Amino acid sequence: MRGIEYKGLTRIEGPVVITSRCRNVGYNELVAVYGRDGKRRLGRVVDLSDEWAAIQVFGNSTGLSADDSRVEFTGKPMELRVGTDLLGRVFNGLGQPIDGYGDILSSTMRDINGLPINPYARVYPHDFIQTGISAIDGMNTLIRGQKLPIFSGSGLPHNRLAAQIVRQAKILNSADARICDAGQFVIVFCAMGVKYDAARFFLDEFERSGVLSNVVMFLSLADAPSLERLIAPRCALTAAEYLAFEKDMHVLAVMTDMTNYCEALREVSSIRGEVPSRKGYPGYLYSDLASLYERAGKIKGSDGSITQLPILSMPNDDISHPIPDLSGYITEGQIVLDRELFQRGIYPPVAGLPSLSRLMKDGIGPGMTREDHKDVSSQLFAAYSKVKQVRNLASIIGEEELSDHDKSYLQFGEQFERVFLTQGETENRSIDYTLDLGWQVLSTLPKDDLLRINHEFIEKYTKIGNPNS
Repeated sequence: MRGIEYKGLTRIEGPVVITSRCRNVGYNELVAVYGRDGKRRLGRVVDLSDEWAAIQVFGNSTGLSADDSRVEFTGKPMELRVGTDLLGRVFNGLGQPIDGYGDILSSTMRDINGLPINPYARVYPHDFIQTGISAIDGMNTLIRGQKLPIFSGSGLPHNRLAAQIVRQAKILNSADARICDAGQFVIVFCAMGVKYDAARFFLDEFERSGVLSNVVMFLSLADAPSLERLIAPRCALTAAEYLAFEKDMHVLAVMTDMTNYCEALREVSSIRGEVPSRKGYPGYLYSDLASLYERAGKIKGSDGSITQLPILSMPNDDISHPIPDLSGYITEGQIVLDRELFQRGIYPPVAGLPSLSRLMKDGIGPGMTREDHKDVSSQLFAAYSKVKQVRNLASIIGEEELSDHDKSYLQFGEQFERVFLTQGETENRSIDYTLDLGWQVLSTLPKDDLLRINHEFIEKYTKIGNPNS
């Protein structure tokens, strides 16, 4: 059914067109714009007043003219066709199939402009996800329903780390202390403004690991219209919500790169003439990011969940940049990749001190991981913090001038980075193995320095010399 159609535009400003015909038009309404060439261009209403409407066109506005263009208001928001046929399919950033298999065989449509989960309807996350990566499982635990971004930088192996998490993730259910089959995870992958080789890397990884049939991919690559990046994550999260809350699936949503999304948001804001905030980003950057991040979690009445793993590259490795800064306020922690560790050949180069998981305390302990998990993690953080201080001192006075006590921390730091942090891309460590490695590296320190560990645990676990024992 066709909606209201008007002829003529008031103004064209790049990908944003202004029309004075806006009777019965709603915010975020789907619009079709036709130029002199008859080509149909989709867009959405991004601003309204009593006299005009601003329409953001998804694509190139070349060929549009103020006099000859036609605007069709469809009377409905942008929607995504959903169904179980989503799995194994590839879509563009607007939710249109691009894999050559035709449309989804479903009549169910969902508004992509979903709302954040109502806090009253949320179920507090507490189920431990075993990623098989010691730096995450041991010290920055991922919980089902959590949003835990990866803060990275140009050239760092964030894609490899995300792919490894996707391959190895298993849920440890606290109710019956059993590890669920990894096949219960379905993956919703969204690429925004990334190069083709990055998207191809994930596609090959999903195929090689045998999870491709459980993956829904939304690709808005670098050569696609930049404004498409604003729609892609909303389409992806709409698919994730359908699979999680209507089909009771456990969804892991990987979104890369959120920095490209924010750049597109800044571009649209500049075109609309809005007053810029920090570093030129719009003042509503925080609330816009929150509208995406807060669509993760668990809700009452559904067994499914959405766990978000957004990836963002920090410009100039600056963690105080507005994008990582605001993301850190919204999400429940972050995994920070360190360039210095990467240059020393350590993979994954997870920074020990800036990384954290705010929900970790509720997903570890007896019946979930192990009784000593909390104490070991706390002691590793404290000891590695001391390592940083000793290394700074050694750079001033020289390592040979350090006391034996300080030298023991240098030894611990080397063991921590080379034994605990470093692991292969195909190495899948159990949580018991990870904690045993933690005890192994802590054994290089004097027992009197293990102040954050319960004395009973020290007596029980310090005899671990071989993590395989």
